[in-house]
Amino acid sequence: MKILVTGANGYLGQGIVKHILDNGNQVVAADFTIDNVDERADRRACNLFEIDNPYEFFGKPDVLLHLAWRDGFVHYSDAHIEDLPKHYEFIKTFAESNVKKLAVMGSMHEIGFFEGSINEDTPCNPTTPYGIAKNALRQLTEMLCKQKEKEYMWLRGYYIVGNSQYGSSIFSKITAAVREGKKEFPFTMGQNQFDFVDYEVFCEQVARAVGQDKILGVINISSGQPEKLADRVERFIKENDYDINLKYGAFPDRPYDSKAVWGDGKKIQSIMSICE
Repeated sequence: MKILVTGANGYLGQGIVKHILDNGNQVVAADFTIDNVDERADRRACNLFEIDNPYEFFGKPDVLLHLAWRDGFVHYSDAHIEDLPKHYEFIKTFAESNVKKLAVMGSMHEIGFFEGSINEDTPCNPTTPYGIAKNALRQLTEMLCKQKEKEYMWLRGYYIVGNSQYGSSIFSKITAAVREGKKEFPFTMGQNQFDFVDYEVFCEQVARAVGQDKILGVINISSGQPEKLADRVERFIKENDYDINLKYGAFPDRPYDSKAVWGDGKKIQSIMSICE
């Protein structure tokens, strides 16, 4: 398949493009800049929202994989609400084209405060501009796919560990602190339990999901297991042989974070078994 990947130069895009290519699919990679995009891809440096006919411009792809998103790690940024109409219009142009499938990257923050295992039927009650905008785009994308009879895929991402140089997660911040020579990192008590996925596993799950059409709808890109934040961060420090210690209790937990939340992994596990 020919798969258009937007946001291809970003934290997630770099690895996902590589895995899609490794799986034998063709990639058209779009972003403002393309410095870190695999050279095997058809790379296009552009502003997605300024292209009149993106389906034609990107060579009539079979699948749109829309990763592009501004300020993904800044949950209260106004950019999430400001950009929402632009994402909707962009996806709508593809829904009205001959593209076969619309796949969009979502986030577990669409759910809002929830405890336990999340599946595709879990009610969403987001509490941040990031979660609200992502959830609205999920609903709009599903609506467009139903109206235009397109295959619909919403890839709900969880907590990613790795590719730390390019991200803004706690793992990236610890990596940056180590490079600055710091020996201590201010931290919460780390008792919340989240669903952590290694970067390469995350990218492969996304690549396998968009490369098949048997399992559609909302798909958790996740490990399917909860783990304490403190345990995963301590393990990350050990895995990378970092000389830094956590200063527990320096920050309070975020009020909108659940005590224990993880993705139901049945669908992604089925996809990975199909692709073996």
